[in-house]
Amino acid sequence: MNPNLYDLPLNERIQLVEDLWDSIAAEQHALELTREQQIELDRRLDAYEVDRNPGRPAAEVIAEIRRRI
Repeated sequence: MNPNLYDLPLNERIQLVEDLWDSIAAEQHALELTREQQIELDRRLDAYEVDRNPGRPAAEVIAEIRRRI
């Protein structure tokens, strides 16, 4: 890690990371999917259109996983 970053206060480093992430999210359209990713997304969309099952909330799934381990 760049030693100069350690000179910044923690709250400024957190803000820097948030700003960086926001800049990445704003340009996510520039990220191209692989053929395999596109096939999988199409498969999932097709499955949703058949059964309209929205899945489960991530928090519920994570809690279940934690109970199992």
